[in-house]
Amino acid sequence: MDVKKLLSELTLEEKAGLCSGADFWHTKAVERLGIPQVMVSDGPHGLRKQDIKEDHLGLGGSVKAVCFPAASALACSFDRDLLYQLGTALGDECQAEEVSTILGPAVNMKRSPLCGRNFEYFSEDPYLAGELAAGYVNGVQSKNIGTSVKHFAANNQETRRLSISAEVDERTLREIYLAAFETIVKKAQPWTMMCSYNLINGTYSCENDWLLTKVLREEWGFDGLVVTDWGAMNDRVKALQSGLDLEMPSSHGVTDKEIAAAVLDGRLSMEALDKAVARILELVKKSVEGKRYGASYDKEEHHALARRMAEEGAVLLKNESILPLKEDSKVAFIGEFASAPRYQGGGSSHINSFKVTSALDASKGLHITYAKGYDTLKDELDEDRLEEAISHAKEAEAAVVFAGLPDAYESEGYDRTHLNLPACQNTLIEEILKVQPNTVVVLYNGSPVLMPWADKVKGILEVYLGGQAVGEATVHLLYGKANPSGKLAETFPLRLQDNPSYYNFPGTSRTVSYMEGIFIGYRYYDAKEMEVLYPFGYGLSYTTFTYRNLKMQVLKAEAGGENIRAEGEHTSGTNLVHMTDADQLQVTVMVKNTGSCFGKEIVQLYVQDKEASVIRPLKELKGFEKVALEPGEEKEVTFTLDSRSFAFYSTERSDWYAESGEYQILIGKSSRNIVLSGTVHMEYTKPEPFHFDDRTTLGDVLPLMKDPSVLFDRIKGALGAAATEESDTAEAKMMAEMVKTMPLHSLRSFSPTPVSAEDLENLKQLILSQLK
Repeated sequence: MDVKKLLSELTLEEKAGLCSGADFWHTKAVERLGIPQVMVSDGPHGLRKQDIKEDHLGLGGSVKAVCFPAASALACSFDRDLLYQLGTALGDECQAEEVSTILGPAVNMKRSPLCGRNFEYFSEDPYLAGELAAGYVNGVQSKNIGTSVKHFAANNQETRRLSISAEVDERTLREIYLAAFETIVKKAQPWTMMCSYNLINGTYSCENDWLLTKVLREEWGFDGLVVTDWGAMNDRVKALQSGLDLEMPSSHGVTDKEIAAAVLDGRLSMEALDKAVARILELVKKSVEGKRYGASYDKEEHHALARRMAEEGAVLLKNESILPLKEDSKVAFIGEFASAPRYQGGGSSHINSFKVTSALDASKGLHITYAKGYDTLKDELDEDRLEEAISHAKEAEAAVVFAGLPDAYESEGYDRTHLNLPACQNTLIEEILKVQPNTVVVLYNGSPVLMPWADKVKGILEVYLGGQAVGEATVHLLYGKANPSGKLAETFPLRLQDNPSYYNFPGTSRTVSYMEGIFIGYRYYDAKEMEVLYPFGYGLSYTTFTYRNLKMQVLKAEAGGENIRAEGEHTSGTNLVHMTDADQLQVTVMVKNTGSCFGKEIVQLYVQDKEASVIRPLKELKGFEKVALEPGEEKEVTFTLDSRSFAFYSTERSDWYAESGEYQILIGKSSRNIVLSGTVHMEYTKPEPFHFDDRTTLGDVLPLMKDPSVLFDRIKGALGAAATEESDTAEAKMMAEMVKTMPLHSLRSFSPTPVSAEDLENLKQLILSQLK
């Protein structure tokens, strides 16, 4: 396809028509010019190819496919390569089903644990979310299948999501809610980005020129297509002018006519329309040229991959010497989720799995008894079921209670109202504990829950929504065939009221205010020194690990841009490392498996600004690596940090700012378990921006002047000698401080003689001439 040639041959009406879908899942074709339609399909943790005649949110018409673990589970793996493997598997399935683009991944931040769609999102931390999602995108697109990264941006709730305005300051947007998208664009260049339903600070995301053009395209270098979320269009012409290319689904020709009319009457330039059409044609071109005719995939192989992913993402929250279970022990499996697991969330990501294995299915050959215990369709205590469960637990050597959130508790379309498990499940656990002290709880849920029994049970395994092979994975983990290695990608609070967004979620009928700013998740809990149920980055293993020998080296940039290793190596607790914002810092640490079985450890690196000039989190995740170790084996783990790892977003500079000063490099097993640390001094070398306006004070400019005495000499005449004399008198000190906080225009009020506008301009020019 020759995109440039096609643009010259398309009519205005054809161009306008290409800017919206043909139906729910296809772009429009232009048969006259040989432009085919291409199909897109929902994801993101499986392929939901749906018959165009069926409804958008139901299962009707969707093909049988493999349901992989949801993002909430995958994120706990902290494994970039695992997400890449998921991407390649989904790419193969898309090729086999002739789908050109899968609508995912979803990388919105977990601002509140109440968001009904949190199971589909990765984390409360933008660095973790961005790194994992970039692996997913690269994996899918390695198979010549497009991705659509969503929902751009600040779409962090389901309540009134089509009309709510997220009121967020720019620093918070940049550091928390846009950062993951930025990482994906720069590391993976997704074929498409999906803009969200909501407004941001009063402007619809799909009509936001600042978001879609200035930030996404001009700053980040995105060269793909921007598509609406399904039904997110508001003003078609304004959206196109702002950088929105493709409207989905079909508008039945209504907005096509609006576009054509706007071009004809001059409200919309042909150049703007051509840019959008060119991007749509480029997507079609990639899809056609990358298509593998006759492609197929092995469903059973993908099922096995789904099982391994569930194993990698499961988090062992508690283990008082009860796990792994012995294969010859008599164990009672209790709870309906043992036989009918909840393994995915509801809504547009719901996959029509070709098969599902439960823990009961996977425990054949083991000494297992089973009692249903509860009914997931209603939160009611059934005395007969309870008695049956108690009887099984009493007769067993250990009990495993399968608990979690039923489908109705969390879904796309609405938010949660509390963090409780169904009361019948909590009661069941408490009653089982009365007769069986060796009780383990397995959790199938998409987001955090409260655990009033946590200090009483001997083991807790958080599996999240683990996909169609979740039963096999759970049994492998319980019996030690797989060793838990996941770490929490979000904080589990002790109470809903502890969450920083508690008073501002889900907002009013029109707006939701992000008053907590950058302090979401562990950033908030750590700053408040608040006790939590389980912290970010936390997870246990059946083996143990030790860390030692933290080293840091500065990598200097040569003229050609290549990095070279600086001489000298600094070990934790020794000399201070010095670097500039043009350098990179290489950090290494030795990790050893000191236990008796194979295991994987997730090594986490956090950065702490010790001398911040603005309010910053106590620490922020800036590196993670997952390392596999045999018993007794030791490996070196390496991280590389650049100036962005130390920076905050400065609205004054309109840029990221790694200010000069000392920073701590923290190596931890979780955000609350730091085991090694080192100190680095950063020197910021870029010129300081200077903005001179009516609110600029004399104190702002004095440190920047080559010779401040020139200014003092000038203002003596205006304020009198007392304002600038060097004296220890109270009056002199008071006047000196007043001068520092005084804008130039205030000289008019305090001068004993008239100060004209010309005098102020002359003084301003004097200051500018003296700037360093």
